[in-house]
Amino acid sequence: MGLAKNEVPSPKNFLLKHSKEPKLPDRKRDEGRKRLLTIPSVPHVKDHPLMGIQSKKNFINTNAANVIMGVAKKPQPICVDTRQGNKYLLETSGLVPKYINKKDYGLTPKYVIKRNEEVKRAQEEYDAYVKETLRQKAMKRLSDEERESLLQGLKKNWEEVHHEFQGLSVEIDTLPKKIHKERLESQMKQLEHDINIIEKHKIIYIANK
Repeated sequence: MGLAKNEVPSPKNFLLKHSKEPKLPDRKRDEGRKRLLTIPSVPHVKDHPLMGIQSKKNFINTNAANVIMGVAKKPQPICVDTRQGNKYLLETSGLVPKYINKKDYGLTPKYVIKRNEEVKRAQEEYDAYVKETLRQKAMKRLSDEERESLLQGLKKNWEEVHHEFQGLSVEIDTLPKKIHKERLESQMKQLEHDINIIEKHKIIYIANK
């Protein structure tokens, strides 16, 4: 518990000047000797260079033959666009139709053609998917025979429910009788609503689920 007990630094171990500067390693004597050995020594006074070595090559004739047989160097085309005569290379000036002379100039790059084909193929797949989805969810039109058959079936169901409703007891004194009566009334109301819609509209569509 309490503060940590640290040793108090001695006043004799004070920070010396240049003590934190990096110290270079001591140079060894052998390294200096090796470097001196690699340097060529100064020639002696009595040492003379080799004399009397002459070449029999006729440099004049050789140069003349090289000039005659050599291919003339074509001058670089230049352009001058100022009164002072400032010269510029014609190739890099932009005045030479350099790029329109290429074989593939004006042609669509291959990677662009490939990308367009992938986009077109993806669009066709998406259109086919949408078309198939719409076809599956398309609405079917009932024919006149089917409409008449459906109408007669609803009327028959309404007559059956109405006949059952007429057979109920006059006095509804229990909860099950009340629930049964309400259910029959709800069925009759729904059938009457459907019959009115079918009789009102001559064209009927049914959505495929």
